[in-house]
Amino acid sequence: MIKVLLVDDHAILRDGLKNIIAVEEDIAVVGELTNGTEVLDTIEATEPDIILMDINLPDKNGIEMTGLVKRHYPDCKVLILTMYKHDEYFMSALKAGADGYILKDAPAEEVIEAIQEVAGGNSILHPSMAKKLVDYHQKKNQLNQNAKDLTDREKDVLICLVEGLSNKQIAERLFISDKTVKIHVSNIFKKLDVKSRSQAIIFAVQNQIVPLP
Repeated sequence: MIKVLLVDDHAILRDGLKNIIAVEEDIAVVGELTNGTEVLDTIEATEPDIILMDINLPDKNGIEMTGLVKRHYPDCKVLILTMYKHDEYFMSALKAGADGYILKDAPAEEVIEAIQEVAGGNSILHPSMAKKLVDYHQKKNQLNQNAKDLTDREKDVLICLVEGLSNKQIAERLFISDKTVKIHVSNIFKKLDVKSRSQAIIFAVQNQIVPLP
């Protein structure tokens, strides 16, 4: 029997989920919550195999709660069930440790299949979100390749950017003109697909392109 904990502040949705789960012989709802505050205590009390977690909870973000669940109860599966198609929510949920991500407009049979798949140790994604994941990795791979294509001089300039130096200060350190610095900075922005110094610095540090100062 797959034990499910529902975490969603919409009563109509919870009732709908309970109704479609009730006809399944291998799935049972062991608890339901309208907020994230009680999630950890309820896991302790009910020992669910899987949590159907909404993102937009009244007190705590469902993505934040997913991370907490995974830290305290790593064997408990988390299936995000949400209306949000935004890339930032999707990628944040996966980074937090979510085992699946489906949308609330999914047919009942898809929700049941998702519960069964995730409970069985598999990951499940809504088709449109799966494409986003592929696109994300393709873009990241391309950016990583572009980062590798930075010239030694561009890496020198990027290190200076991370250190917070101005164009004039970079020019003085590297013994080049201000105009040359601007050209290098422009090339760095293009290769890393960023639009500002801050974005370039964040990308460089997160991807360990340059050492921290």
